[in-house]
Parts: sequence; structure tokens; C-alpha cells
Amino acid sequence: MTDWLAEAPWMLLAIALPLLGALLAFLRPHRAAMIGLIGAFMSAGAALAVLLQVVFGGPRQYEVGGWGAPLGINLWADGLSAMMLAMTAVVGTAVSIYARVYLADSPNKVRRFWPLWLFTWAALNALFQAADVFNLYVTLELLGLSAVALVALTGTGPALWGAMRYLLVSLLGSLAYLVGVVLLYHLHGTLDLTLLGERADGGLALAIPLGAMIAGLLLKIGLFPFHVWLPPAHGSARAPVSAVLSGLVVKGAFYLLLRLWFTFSPEGEGLPILLGSLGAFAVFWGSIQALRQERLKLLVAYSTVAQLGYLFIAFPLAGMDPALAWGGSIYLAVSHALAKGAMFLAAGSIMMQGGHDEIAELDRVVDRMPLSLAAFALAGISLAGLPPSGGFVGKWMLLQSAMAQGLWPWALVMIVGGVLTASYVFRVLGFAFTRSPHAHESHNVPHTMEWTALLLALGAVLLGFVAPWALPLLDGVLP
Repeated sequence: MTDWLAEAPWMLLAIALPLLGALLAFLRPHRAAMIGLIGAFMSAGAALAVLLQVVFGGPRQYEVGGWGAPLGINLWADGLSAMMLAMTAVVGTAVSIYARVYLADSPNKVRRFWPLWLFTWAALNALFQAADVFNLYVTLELLGLSAVALVALTGTGPALWGAMRYLLVSLLGSLAYLVGVVLLYHLHGTLDLTLLGERADGGLALAIPLGAMIAGLLLKIGLFPFHVWLPPAHGSARAPVSAVLSGLVVKGAFYLLLRLWFTFSPEGEGLPILLGSLGAFAVFWGSIQALRQERLKLLVAYSTVAQLGYLFIAFPLAGMDPALAWGGSIYLAVSHALAKGAMFLAAGSIMMQGGHDEIAELDRVVDRMPLSLAAFALAGISLAGLPPSGGFVGKWMLLQSAMAQGLWPWALVMIVGGVLTASYVFRVLGFAFTRSPHAHESHNVPHTMEWTALLLALGAVLLGFVAPWALPLLDGVLP
């Protein structure tokens, strides 16, 4: 690894570059698309450079302005942070390429999309590298506000209603999280995660603030039964925005939840079982609702509710072999980001081609858009946990953990959930291969959009092959 790559402040650049791109796109709206695409590539490059630094040099720390904790702000990147940054880089690059073509006929929306999208990207990278609970709150709040603005971008009634519901739930979650931050600072006199982990001694003094913070994060993640904002927001937004929301934004809150859990290691079995149970309910409820949907984007949105549930099954399984359970959950989150991003992008292309997203009226999409349908099918393979995809690796690790401990109910949840996922994916594919009794006008879809979705879906499948090299990144991070 060359010296300039090893010593350059890539952690800071991973935040500053998308932020600078957002500012330039806002100031030069007529060149927003070009500036946004360049900013996206540069942001992805900085994030991948952080990944290389962590791979070759171990965890990294950067003191912003030369002042470290507890007086200053530290940036921290370990294997988990690097994996999240790389995930964001891959999905973000695909979304940017897709949006460059998808929004070409909407100049007003282009000017608004790029500053908001790059600002969202900067907030994600800052969250993944923040090292204290207050800066995590700030980045989480910035992430939520920019995501709400992206949802409202279309200006339609359903989008505005979904954005307003998302905003109210997001603010409530932020308030609950902030209450926990204030209590922790009052009790321990610091906001740094490492120092808090050393000073916190469990008991009720930790349970109350940690409970408030976890409750707030569950609202932002959209875990059942706090998912009421998620389908309206994801289903009514533009396709690139839906891909960002489902693939990346909810992962920010989940990442923060993991950081808190790994730092404080809550005692007892009650909370892990509660989170796992909510995850199991999410798997069944989200899958059943996805099967009932008549619109393609709403089906994919309810699928997100279901797939998020799998991530929480790791909590009750982490007792005997934490590395296996947490590794499976994190790898599942990464593969879900790629697969769900690809699925929403493919749905956007299908909707553009037919002028609608009615599942029963897909009218032999396989003839008109084979690449988009292939992207949807490959993404479905990963979501269903079929080999050799990244989703299979994550679910197999969780299944191994459950079977090793004899916790068969959790294994049954994952198996039945996989069958339900395959059912609603094949339902879409079935209508895509049949002819509709009604005539539909066909529109041309740029090949760039189709190939982008397909390559992202292939990435979700290929994650299954790179697991032996990716999972060691988590060594030393997991409790």
C-alpha cells in the first residue's frame, strides 16, 4: 500500500467530498447532474480508500482539527465502519448512474435531487465514522431530514403524505435517542463511545437511557410495529430515492443500534428475545402484506419491512457464538442493501416502460425488458436466501447459530420467511411472463438504467463468493 494512500485523510474526505458536491450542485443547478455524478464517483473512491486503509492497516482514528476526545471530535473506522462505507459506495454509485438518466426529462427535479442525495451520502459516511453518541445523533438527524426531503421530491399527494408521516416518526425517534444521550452525559460526563463503555456499569442507570435510544432507533429503522411510515414513504418516492431509503438510510439506524449494543453489552435475555420476536413478526407480517399488494413498488416496500426483521433475529442468537450470529446479521444487511437497491431500480425501469406498476398488468415484461426482469429475479434470489447469493451466506450463518443452540423456532422463522419471499418474487415473475387482457402503451427505457439495476443485483449474488474475504473484516469488532 503506497504512502500517499495510507496517510491521506480519506476518512475526512469521505464526508467532505459528497458535502462539497452537494453544495456545488445547489449553487450551480444547471450543471447539477454532472456535478452530482462526479461527486458520487469521488465519494465512492474516498470510501473505498478508507476500506483499503482498514484492510491493510487496521482500525483508523482521525482527530478533526487536531483535537481528540473528550474535548474534540474523533472519527473512527474499523472493519464494520469500512464495510458500511463500501456498501454505501457501491449502492450510491449505482443509484447515481441510474438517476442521471432516470431524471433527464425532469430538469427541476434534477436540480433538487442531487444536492439532497449527496447530502444524504455525506450524512451516511459521517454516521458510519462518528465516535461519540452526540455526533451520531447529529448525523442521524441530518440523514433523516435529507431523506424526508427526497421522499417529497415528486410533489404528489401520496409522496407528500408519506414524507410527512416519515418526518413525524423520524423526529419522534430522534427525540427519544436524544433523551438517552442527555441521560448518559449526565451520568458519566462524556459522550465518547469508548469512554462510555468503560464508565457505564449496567443496572437501571444504563437501562433507561439505552432503552430510550434503542426505542428511537427502532422507529427510524421501521421495525414492526413501528413500520407505519415505511411503505408509504418508500412506495411513493421516485425509484432512485426508494433504492436509497431501503438500501442505505435504514441501515444507518441499524448500524448505530449495533454500535450501542456492542459498546454497552446489555445484560439479561429479555431485551434480545423482545427484539428477536419483533423481527419474527416483521418477517411474517411484511411478507404477507407483500403478497397482498397490487402495485410493484408497494410490494417491494413491504418486502423491506420483512427483510429488516431477519437482522434482529441475531439478538437472541448471539449468546453462544456472537461472531456467527452478528456476522450473519451484518452480512445480511449488506446483501439486502444491494438486492433491495437493485429491486427498486428494476421496478422503476418497469414502471417507466409501461407507465404503471400494476403487477397484474405487467403484460409480458420479459419480452420488452429482459434485463430489468433478470435484475428483479436475481435480487429476489438474494432476498430469499438462495445460494450462492450474499443473502444465503447471511441467513445460513444465522441458521447455523440457531441449530447449534437448539433454538429451532428462530430457524423455522427464517425457513418459512424464505419461502414467503420466494412466493411474492415468483408472483411478480409469473405476471411478467403472461399477457395482460388490456392494451398498454410502451415507452423506451435507456439501457443504462437496465444495466445498472442488473449489475447491482449481480453484486448481491456475488457477495456470496467474497464472504471468505469480507467477513474477516469484522474480527475484533464483534463482542
